[in-house]
Amino acid sequence: MSFRKFLATPTPRVFAGLLALCLAISLTPQVVSAQEKDSVATEKSDASKPDPKPAEAKSEKKAEKASDDANEGKAAKPKQDSSEAPKEDAPKSEKMADEKADNETAPQEKPVEEKPAEPKPDPTWVEKGVWTLPPTEGPVAVDFKLIGEYAGDVAIQTEKKTDDSDASTETTNQRFGIQIRALGAGEFEALAYEGGLPGDENFNEATQLRLIGRRNGETLVLSGGPWALFAGPEKCRLINFEGDSLGELPRVIRTSPTMGAQPPKEALVLFNGENTDQFSKARIADEGLLAQGANIKWLLNDFDLHLEFRIPHMPGKQGQQRGNSGIYLQSRYECQVLDSFGTERVFNGLGALYRFKPPRLNMAFPPLTWQTYDVRFTAARFGVDGKKLRPAHVTSWVNGVKVQDNVALPGPTGAGKPEEALPLPTLLQDHSDPVRFRNVWVLDRGLATGDSFPPKNDNEAGTQVPPGT
Repeated sequence: MSFRKFLATPTPRVFAGLLALCLAISLTPQVVSAQEKDSVATEKSDASKPDPKPAEAKSEKKAEKASDDANEGKAAKPKQDSSEAPKEDAPKSEKMADEKADNETAPQEKPVEEKPAEPKPDPTWVEKGVWTLPPTEGPVAVDFKLIGEYAGDVAIQTEKKTDDSDASTETTNQRFGIQIRALGAGEFEALAYEGGLPGDENFNEATQLRLIGRRNGETLVLSGGPWALFAGPEKCRLINFEGDSLGELPRVIRTSPTMGAQPPKEALVLFNGENTDQFSKARIADEGLLAQGANIKWLLNDFDLHLEFRIPHMPGKQGQQRGNSGIYLQSRYECQVLDSFGTERVFNGLGALYRFKPPRLNMAFPPLTWQTYDVRFTAARFGVDGKKLRPAHVTSWVNGVKVQDNVALPGPTGAGKPEEALPLPTLLQDHSDPVRFRNVWVLDRGLATGDSFPPKNDNEAGTQVPPGT
């Protein structure tokens, strides 16, 4: 029986079965798995794209192309078909084994250690004619190599009178010290001393002789005395009027005996290059040094302070505009910091109590040389009525040489704040010049304890004290 005749057959059972089947299909919810959804989506996506060429056709085309290339003598590598699965790499364990074998057989090369880049002067300051590090290029670098101290023995001829009034000359060896400083644009000046350099045992400040000169190439010629001075980077030579050499003075590089001094056990380390926690106001410069303009957090009365400082090279500046800073004790009394190397000892130079008392010696080293300042300070004492009973006292050493000896300060120095019983912060002055500091520590004598108290009696038995006293 055909299907059409079957449908036309009025069989109630068959009709009822078909009707029940249709109702069941229409009322049953359709559940589609995620895999089926992805399959449908893929079919739709493929249907929306133009039919790609069959893989077999691509393979045939590649074979033909490879055959053609071979006939032409080309070794062209066929590209991988996008429809083909990419070849998987070798397992990771096999790769590691191969690499290990290669490393064991191949010669081991030592890693090349890269040298750290040498620091260069700050270009912002260089534009202003200020060098925070030694210049390395141009005429200013040549000038800088001639700055410094020279010392040695020189043959000096002196006249000697005899009893019969006949004058004769004799030659004696005498130690000389020379300090040469740059003034910019190839101009220089120098100070010459008999007995050596400031701080030497036989130094004689009264013999000071001032010289001026100009650089020609790498040689500096200075004059102003009974002889001329020819200076180079490593030594200088004295020539008399007849053209005879009186002697050579080699360059001398001095270091302070307190350079790098470690703080005592009871000292408070203010700055060791790590942070500025002991300052209420401070900043660390690019090279990891403490910049000028730092206020110590602690309010100190009687203390010993050690610090190391570096003054910039400012050849075009003079006086107070040349590497200016200062240690303001309790913000009232200034121990001057200045590039006064190669100048006369003046009341406001390095080591001076600013505008009050010059240093005993001008112990300034050349600019960009690390120097030391050591200060012992005893604060002023006041009564209950606010009146000062005893002035403040200062003893200071520059580069290990005492330049102020327990000096009583009648009042504030320079721009110091007024005196009173209340202590104020001690600070490193900011005078706009890039002076740098390191290894800063202080010994608070009010907190420090010693082994010498109470004092011991020289008599071992001691002194008998009557009972009841």
